[in-house]
Amino acid sequence: MPARAMWKASLTIGSEQIPVKLYAALQDRDVHFRLLHAKDDVPVKQAMVNPETEEVVPKELVKRGVISSDGDVVILEEDELASLQPEPSREIQLMHFLPLGAIDRRFYRRPYYLGPDGSDAKYAALIKVLEESGKEGLAHWVMRNKSYVGALRLHEGYPILIALRSADEVVAISSIRPPKGSEPNEREVAMARQLIQMLAADFTPEQYHDEYRERVEALVEAKAKGGKNKVTHLHKTRKAPPQDLSKLLQASIQEKQHARRH
Repeated sequence: MPARAMWKASLTIGSEQIPVKLYAALQDRDVHFRLLHAKDDVPVKQAMVNPETEEVVPKELVKRGVISSDGDVVILEEDELASLQPEPSREIQLMHFLPLGAIDRRFYRRPYYLGPDGSDAKYAALIKVLEESGKEGLAHWVMRNKSYVGALRLHEGYPILIALRSADEVVAISSIRPPKGSEPNEREVAMARQLIQMLAADFTPEQYHDEYRERVEALVEAKAKGGKNKVTHLHKTRKAPPQDLSKLLQASIQEKQHARRH
């Protein structure tokens, strides 16, 4: 089934505008449970309840409040919040071009595919410019009442726009205690290198699955078909690791070599 565009805009580079469409590059595959009444399996719904009176509070009588730095609850009205939203726009503004890889991946939030919207020539020119420059763009846009900053780059020849986190969302590495420990000897370093070489492989995402979700889906199908609803969990026992780093590395190497022979 072809992907459907979620938003249309114009990518602006200087005085040039390129009509584009945004497509979600991720999809929600989580299992969404329905909450049911245990007595008769009727779906239940969530409601706001006054904890003092146990009465249900209608939506129109619910206000928004935020606890201030002084510990007071500050009430914010809906019109006040609406006045703070960014101006609506259908423009993706290219602000800068950066060396490819200049943006720390810790800032990546969510990727979108960027497709053409009727101007294939301009769109093809954009791809060629990105390929030849070896750079990535830094863009700003407003979508659905929210302001974004993102990285524009190519992935396998296709433009993607990656929404970024703000600087205050990313924890600085300087706030983490630096690692401590004695310096490894030459033998330990050599075995560590050997182990890395033995474990070298290409990344194939198809090999990795959300096993819990797959077990839940299998259980749902089994129950729907009247099966026995058995779920098998495999638990591997782990041996206590050697305290000595040399012994730990040697044990790992021997284990990998044994696995390869068999």
